[in-house]
Amino acid sequence: MDPQSIPDVREWTAAIGGGTDYLDYLSQEAGLGEWAAFSRVFMPRFVEVDGCVLWDRVYEPDNFRAWQEQLGGDATSVEAMLNQLRLWLYIDIPDDHESEAGALALAEDIGASWRRSLTDAFPDRAFEVAATDSEDGPIVSFVTVR
Repeated sequence: MDPQSIPDVREWTAAIGGGTDYLDYLSQEAGLGEWAAFSRVFMPRFVEVDGCVLWDRVYEPDNFRAWQEQLGGDATSVEAMLNQLRLWLYIDIPDDHESEAGALALAEDIGASWRRSLTDAFPDRAFEVAATDSEDGPIVSFVTVR
């Protein structure tokens, strides 16, 4: 993904000039907390519960048990239901083609990072990681290949 394809970044760097780029943009727009939070989005942690690999952020025991019961204990279905990052819930994506394409490219980059993180955490397993576009916006998700 080219950060310059995002209107905010492109407009900021053009206004500043002098060879500024995405890193200069971040240095002015994001502090240590934002950088740390971004890092965790791209390199998440996972937990394993009853044969399911879950993004640690979505694991809550009672909710997990409820989905497990509702989905008849099907681990793939439980993972598919819970392991979703709906970017549109956290990012205000302007309603224009350029921004929507940039958001999907971001989801694809997050998905690639998740794939590497899952492989590092569970080298003996295979995962299907997807970045899909929905009516509301991009979603990053994963399930264990069984």
